[in-house]
Amino acid sequence: MVLGFWLDQPVWLIFAALASLFGAAIGLIRLVAVSGVSRGFVASLGGVVAPFFGAVSVLLALLTGFVANDAWERQRQAVRAVQAERDGAVAVYNLSLATVSDMAAIRAHLAAYLDAVVGEEWERMQDGETSPRAAEALGRLLQAAAAPRVSVEAGLAAHRALLDTVLRLRGARGDRLALAQHASDQSKWLTLLVLAFLTLVALALVHLDRPRAQMTAMTVFAAAMISTLGLIALHERPFDGPRPVGAAPLKAALTLVAGRAEVQAR
Repeated sequence: MVLGFWLDQPVWLIFAALASLFGAAIGLIRLVAVSGVSRGFVASLGGVVAPFFGAVSVLLALLTGFVANDAWERQRQAVRAVQAERDGAVAVYNLSLATVSDMAAIRAHLAAYLDAVVGEEWERMQDGETSPRAAEALGRLLQAAAAPRVSVEAGLAAHRALLDTVLRLRGARGDRLALAQHASDQSKWLTLLVLAFLTLVALALVHLDRPRAQMTAMTVFAAAMISTLGLIALHERPFDGPRPVGAAPLKAALTLVAGRAEVQAR
């Protein structure tokens, strides 16, 4: 698929592919306009008024706005999911230190979970997969936090706060994985390209009797679409696209938790 090819390539190649596509479209339109076979038919289409161009361009603008909003919103959701996962991990760590009971086991399970996410699951997400090791570590963390003895040793309020925080951590991981496994809708991109081509045709019809103005209008429009669609494509897939969301917040949380565990071990 076209979009799949774009997202597997460097940034410059995304824009190069778009430029080649629009350049080919402009060349095809000009070839049809000057070809001896179709010249007479094209000449008979003269007289199309400028407002006709707006009918197609409005549809293109609306769909472009929808696709751009969808891509940027997915990027924002990915950033929020990672931040929420980091905040959940740090909150579990802080709660485990704030209670009077010994929660070294919970911190060990938390460190194992973060290590599995950063060291294994983050790379697997590029292929839409998850890490069994991370899932097992999170399960052990949840079991340890839900153990009845925690209420006896730390108190009911602390136990409830700890369990709620672990559940939020699990929910944040689920949001992150759902965004990573989200498949891009190819039909919206195909519709965008079709509307962009029809807009080029509309521009050519409006400037049919002025070849230079026709080429100028189509070139300017193509440059605008290349830059716009290219920037949208960079944000279409937040975790495995050309500008992916990084694991830096989770690495920082792992450093905090693992550093504490190392100090305690000495």
